[in-house]
Amino acid sequence: MSVTNLSAYKFAPLTALPDLRDRLRDFTAARGLKGTILLSTEGINLFVAGSATTTAELMAELRRVPGLEDLTPKESHSDHPPFQRMFVKIKREIIAFGVPGVDPAREPAPRLAPETLKQWLDEGRPVTLIDTRNDYEVGHGTFRGARSAGIRRFRDFPAAARRMLPDLPDAPIVMFCTGGIRCEKAGPYLQQIGAEKVHQLDGGILKYFERCGPAHFEGTCFVFDERVGLDGGLRPTTENINHHSLPLIGHSFGAALYH
Repeated sequence: MSVTNLSAYKFAPLTALPDLRDRLRDFTAARGLKGTILLSTEGINLFVAGSATTTAELMAELRRVPGLEDLTPKESHSDHPPFQRMFVKIKREIIAFGVPGVDPAREPAPRLAPETLKQWLDEGRPVTLIDTRNDYEVGHGTFRGARSAGIRRFRDFPAAARRMLPDLPDAPIVMFCTGGIRCEKAGPYLQQIGAEKVHQLDGGILKYFERCGPAHFEGTCFVFDERVGLDGGLRPTTENINHHSLPLIGHSFGAALYH
């Protein structure tokens, strides 16, 4: 059995959320899709698994929603669905941060293409890599020489950023996470508190793997689903996971959406 796994997010003003939630619940149920879709007035965040046909139908349906016309997923494949059920929920934020005034849709940090980051690292350019993920994820793998934020959950990042700020060198800063969504908020926040030359890795680690492979990355990219981790070729690993530790870093269904 070949399963297509899609992850996607977009910061865009969404309205009529209860109607959209009910529409997507019916749509995904009719096609046997599994995973999670989070909806908010600030946008959408999703990770859904199904056949190539049903996931393509879902993307077509989502692109009919005003503001999501250019929603672009990251795609990987597995032998079985990494989720057991389908959730469509309305949340206050599509990625919990808890800092007012951060507006990724209108004031994002500059994006850096994966190919550009690889070129910089190949050339040995001075660059400060900041991993915005939690310690559990970082322990599975990260970019060589990256600085960890040293956090247990993303809501702890603002305090960690304030601690790091005085020691950041005068070099371009490249922030990264699994699929890019956390940096959409972490990047603008770091700029707000005075950091300069801030970039966010466009598409995160997963897009980097897709376009550049494992170069400069050590270990695997942890994902919050039954695949546990993905290697530089976006292949599931055989690592074991302690599911009892997951509530420390994300709630039971939404943890999979830590892009």
